[in-house]
Order: sequence, then structure tokens, then C-alpha cells
Amino acid sequence: MLELGLTTLLSYLIGSLNGSLLLGRILGGPDIRTLGSGNAGGTNALRARGKWFALAVMVVDIGKGFVATTWLPAVLPALVGQEPLVSTALISVCSAGAVIVGHCYPVWFDFAGGKGAATAVGVLMALSPQLLLPGVVMWVIVVAVTGFVGLATMIAAAVLPLFLAFTHPSGNRELLVFLLLLAVFIVYTHRTNIRRLLQRQENRMEKLMIRRPNR
Repeated sequence: MLELGLTTLLSYLIGSLNGSLLLGRILGGPDIRTLGSGNAGGTNALRARGKWFALAVMVVDIGKGFVATTWLPAVLPALVGQEPLVSTALISVCSAGAVIVGHCYPVWFDFAGGKGAATAVGVLMALSPQLLLPGVVMWVIVVAVTGFVGLATMIAAAVLPLFLAFTHPSGNRELLVFLLLLAVFIVYTHRTNIRRLLQRQENRMEKLMIRRPNR
């Protein structure tokens, strides 16, 4: 179990390198958690510090998800030995889950991070790139119609396990379980968005909407 444990731990530590908080420390300026919605994620980075800062944040957060899920499971077996009783698929999804949890609850930043969406994109690029298309299409449709980024993210996450189950009913069980857990986790990290939606206080990204609401 050494390989599985080390991969999971190192993935969590990589995930804890939260893009907006790390770049904020490097570039200076206020802690992004004191601005806007108070979330250390890409959407708040865009609203609070502009498109270039947000783009850099997305590169870091997506990149770490991809690197942790591809690089660690490939490199560690050569260093500590491969576990014969633990499948590569299980190690990969554990690494994927750990890097997302690290992003949301970063040990380097008082366990207060983002909501996991960008890092999840990087993870999906590594685990199953074909899942990106239905997820992105659903996200774009919901944002274009409603303007609610959080709602779009939750719906896109919920679509992924359904898409996999219908298109590959006898496919990768570990991946399906991971996607189900990811959908639940994404809904949980967006619980404040749900509360604001119910109270009709959620902010819209009106520039991305097909038809903007009447004032």
C-alpha cells in the first residue's frame, strides 16, 4: 500500500498549491479570499483581479490536476516498487481525488481554497479526455442560458457519470465511482452558490449569456 499512500499524499500536497493564492503571494496584492465572493477560485479571480490573473490561475489549477494524475502514478512505482494487489486505475483515481481535495482544502493556505472545478478539468484531461466534451458543452449551455457559473459547474459534474454509464455500461468501474463522488463533492463545495440561488442573490456572468435579463 506504500505506492497508493504516497501517491495520494503527494497529490494532495500538489493540489494544495492553490493557483490564486500562490500567484497572489508571488505577484502581491490582497488575499483573494478577502475580495468578491471570498473564494480562492478562477471565477472570483476573474471578478476581483481581472482576466490575465484569472487565466494564470486556471493554468496553474488545471495543470496541477493533470500533472498529479499522470506523472505521480507513472513515476512512483519506479521509486518505491509497484503494488501487485493495487490496480493502476485505482491509484490514478485516488491521485485525482486527492489533488482536487488539496485544491479545496490546501494545507499551505489554512485549508481554505477553491471549489475544485478547474483542477477537476485537469484531472479529466488525464483520466478520460473524451469526458471533457459533454462536460464543457453542458457547462456552456447552462451559462449561456442562465449566467450562473456555479450552477453550470454542478450540472456539468452531474452529467459526467451519467454520460459514462450510458456510453460505457461495462467500462471502468473505478472511473465511474470517482465521477459519482466528484459530482457529490462539487455540489458540496458549491453549497453557498445553492444557498444564494435559492435566495435569488447569486451573481450572473451576464456577458456570457445569450439573452441578458431585463432590468
